[in-house]
Amino acid sequence: MGRRLPLGEGEAARTACAPVLLRSGVDEKTGEVLTTAALAERVGWCAGLVEGMAGPLLSEHWNAADIDALASGVDAGGTNLPSQAWMALRRLGWGVAPPAGVRVNDRIVRMAQEQAGRMLRSVKWRADLVAGVLATWPADPDRRTPAEWDAVRAAIPGGEHLPSGVIRSRTRQITAYARRHGRLPVDVFELEPSPGTARMLLLAACDGQQATLERADDGHRALLRLQLPTRPDPASYADWTWVACPITLPPTVPANAVLHLPTLRPTGGRVRADLAFTHAVPRLRRTGHTVALGVDWGLNTLLSAGTVRLHADGRITALGTGAQFRAAGVLAKQHRLRRVSEHLHARTDHYTRLADPTLDGKHAVLTEEIRRVAARRSHLNDALARAAARWAVDQAVAAGATVIYLEDLRSLEARGMGRTTNTRLAQTVRGQIAEWMRHLAAETGIAVVTVPARNTSRHCPHCLTPLRHRKAPDRPTTRGWKWALCPGCGWQGDRDQGAWRRIAARGLAHQTKTTTDRTSGQVVIRTVVDRLEATAVITAAPKTSRADRSKTGPTRPRTHRPAPRRRGVPSPARPPGRAGKRPEGHAPTDRPRLPRAAHRHQSVTTISAPTNRRHRPRGAALGAGFHLHAHASPARWTVPIPDPTVRMGSLG
Repeated sequence: MGRRLPLGEGEAARTACAPVLLRSGVDEKTGEVLTTAALAERVGWCAGLVEGMAGPLLSEHWNAADIDALASGVDAGGTNLPSQAWMALRRLGWGVAPPAGVRVNDRIVRMAQEQAGRMLRSVKWRADLVAGVLATWPADPDRRTPAEWDAVRAAIPGGEHLPSGVIRSRTRQITAYARRHGRLPVDVFELEPSPGTARMLLLAACDGQQATLERADDGHRALLRLQLPTRPDPASYADWTWVACPITLPPTVPANAVLHLPTLRPTGGRVRADLAFTHAVPRLRRTGHTVALGVDWGLNTLLSAGTVRLHADGRITALGTGAQFRAAGVLAKQHRLRRVSEHLHARTDHYTRLADPTLDGKHAVLTEEIRRVAARRSHLNDALARAAARWAVDQAVAAGATVIYLEDLRSLEARGMGRTTNTRLAQTVRGQIAEWMRHLAAETGIAVVTVPARNTSRHCPHCLTPLRHRKAPDRPTTRGWKWALCPGCGWQGDRDQGAWRRIAARGLAHQTKTTTDRTSGQVVIRTVVDRLEATAVITAAPKTSRADRSKTGPTRPRTHRPAPRRRGVPSPARPPGRAGKRPEGHAPTDRPRLPRAAHRHQSVTTISAPTNRRHRPRGAALGAGFHLHAHASPARWTVPIPDPTVRMGSLG
């Protein structure tokens, strides 16, 4: 736990987290083997003690004076506060004690102070944001003037680069408070109540007297030892015993990684652990990139990506035609679950207004169903974010790119585009995809840089001329937004395909303007320089000359019989019975083919949707599964290149 990770030249330390499950434990005092339920019960007793101390400590110091004192970084004597939250709270004299008649050691108190201290430190940013909005309250909260926007950004620390949607959401929250109470709130502590505490054990705040973690020699297992109570209200130290819990490490944890004490969360009769580990990864570079992957956001086409190359003479050329990650089926399921959740909330609100005791049973059933639907939506969003991020990182690795330039859409707000489109934009998981993309790209030393989104879909990637947008390539006179045509150079293509070219070229041209955000640690390009933007154009690759078609050698013989797909000899006949070899043929005979959602007129070259009645998108209707709803078009480099030396024969 206290070992330092040895790093080589060009390497950096990276701390990640892997979810594991504690399935059993052994009480070292009695030798009793604890089942999953018994272990979860004892961990829950300890987490309940921590929660009971962290809640009152958080409520006691939920005020502006204490938050400012903690955020100042110094104590009453002018000495710098430690980085550990529990130690900083003790330096300020903010103590907490267990309930009367309960005996716990000092490490249990540390975990309670650590949990409360982290939450108190995190509220400082929200307090400064609300204070800046209240200090520059506009005359019309629904529509600020440009001068009022400049004033509110100047009043917020770091507000120059803060997305406008964050300021608007806080303005709406304050407006709702003023509508209910007839006045503006004083600060965020009056606007928001004291938050609740979670049932978990932050073992990182402990030492060897409370918990230890050792890795086995085979590198695939670890042993966690910690003290747990034998009853919910331990009256003496005799009610605490050491419990040894074996942990099977997931394959994502490298063999040379340094393990840290996990965070335990008892839930659903199980104990889930967030195991942190530190391992060496290639150091990320902010400049010096020559091959970059550009990623553009969309709705049905969630991601559009492609690679470009920066040559020594300053030219930027595209490598291939790009690819797309389409998730229309997954998003349709997401919207269906959202409508179900809205219907359930409407019914529970109606039962609450009726205030009929006979409806309490139905209200409880609907509340449980709301929780289940919310869990399904959360799991679906997580799966979609991981799949999309993994696809983008795989595209960069396959192309040999050292950087991913991602369109910065933090300021995008879902309004003014119709009720359906606004809802779909608000439900997208762009933030989760970006976080997973940074997490996965860091393992291979690929930097993820966000670039401004201004005019990425409006200007031509080859000549920067404003584009004309149409419905589809076969409808050049119908106004739309999907297909783009350039009146200057004559380029035309999918709107998203032109956008990723603009994003990648802008990132390579503005490499010298790349900075690291101190608060979030993200690598960003904040502004667009006109001088550098003029060089961010895609140069068309030179065409191969076909003028000279004279022969330089004998013609290679070609076969008229294609090679067999499976084998060169006939397959055996079907044996009489269920056992034996597979019968002749390629298709399985035990089940019909699954519906494929890929056949939905969603190719890279966009065309208009068919108007005949024969079009039936079977995949989404029949529920073909997540991977049949999320389609990723392969890149050019994944297509196998035919071998020209097959059946070449002798040239002599």
